[in-house]
Amino acid sequence: MKLYTAVALGLIGGLLLGLVAAVSGSPLLIGIAEGIEPLGTAFVNLLKMVVIPLVAAVIFVGVGSLGDLRQLGRIGIITLFFFAATAVVSVLLGMGIMRLVLPLASEAAARAVEAAPAEAPPLPGIVEFLLSLIPSNPFQVAAEGALLPLIVFTILVAAAAGALPSEQRDQLLSLANSVAAALIKLVHWILWAAPVGVFALAAPITARAGWAMLQSLAAFILAVIAGLVVFIVIVYLPAVRLLGRMPSWHFLKGSASPLLIALTTASSAATLPAMLESAEAELRLSRPVTSFVIPLGAAIGRGGTALFQGAGVVFLAWLYGVPIPASAVGGAVLATFVVSFTVAGIPAGGVVSLAPALVTVGIPLDGLGVLLGVDRIPDMARTATNVGGVLAAGVVVDRLAVRPRPSARSHDSAAEPSAHS
Repeated sequence: MKLYTAVALGLIGGLLLGLVAAVSGSPLLIGIAEGIEPLGTAFVNLLKMVVIPLVAAVIFVGVGSLGDLRQLGRIGIITLFFFAATAVVSVLLGMGIMRLVLPLASEAAARAVEAAPAEAPPLPGIVEFLLSLIPSNPFQVAAEGALLPLIVFTILVAAAAGALPSEQRDQLLSLANSVAAALIKLVHWILWAAPVGVFALAAPITARAGWAMLQSLAAFILAVIAGLVVFIVIVYLPAVRLLGRMPSWHFLKGSASPLLIALTTASSAATLPAMLESAEAELRLSRPVTSFVIPLGAAIGRGGTALFQGAGVVFLAWLYGVPIPASAVGGAVLATFVVSFTVAGIPAGGVVSLAPALVTVGIPLDGLGVLLGVDRIPDMARTATNVGGVLAAGVVVDRLAVRPRPSARSHDSAAEPSAHS
């Protein structure tokens, strides 16, 4: 049995156990579902344990091995443009689909509102944002799990290592390669625990939420999930097929394991090891892409989160009776766009970081409490979309910046005939 099949069975089993426990109200089943939760927590902690050293090692190897830093420039520009363009489309799509689904919402959603005071974090300006990318203490940002400043620091050190005499450069790259190889081996071991981990994550959450969470804000959840599906179908899959020249079915099959792990952990950072594994072993992406684009995407690739936040702004404005004039739409889109790049890769990070966009439109911050109460299912779905977007970016960048010739991708020519059979 393949790993992603076992992970899928673990997810289905956990959902069924939790749902039966919630519907029946059986103390025994609820106790079992909640009793296995530490196994899920341990699985997530194991994944997060390797994220920081793995990011540093693979980026160092990738950048230091480039030789010609102009290639890094091409890769970086295409990567950033892909994430920025898809984020804007995602925000607007989330707003639009939420408006279409609002007629299905009922007063039951308004009655579910409970005040949840929150203090909006200030929206950083462009200068503050750029300064935050330069860590005054790289060890501190590593300890805090801040991937983006750590990536900047690692890129600079790797670029400096690439400029050293060949003997010193080769020694550093050999050490980093060995560290990366050991961490990847550790990831392989951890991923074998994924079926048990996702089962233990899904069961207690479903047992506590039951049908009540779906019923209270069903319109919002429906809009987000429908929007994410539409976004994947009209943006990511065409980008993979047309720009990356990879059949959609091959991409989805190769991405299955990290997508399922993202769906259950709701953490892009925790899914990074599985993304690296699938990018190299299943999608056959080149080393510069797996070493640079995938870790960078784990830090800033938030297409699903941007859609969720766009839908959240429109929904909360309806819930609180706050009109959104045309003049305020641009500010809301800009605020959502900026914060979507700085969302922490943790569960519910997309809700907490929504505060600046709510302030821009004039929506009470109590609305954050409303979304937090029903966030788990949208969080799982948007995290899986984020991960799919990161892997899609890897396929596109690999094709456009690293291996532009059709003959360079061996699996492409092998996969094409079966795609049309």
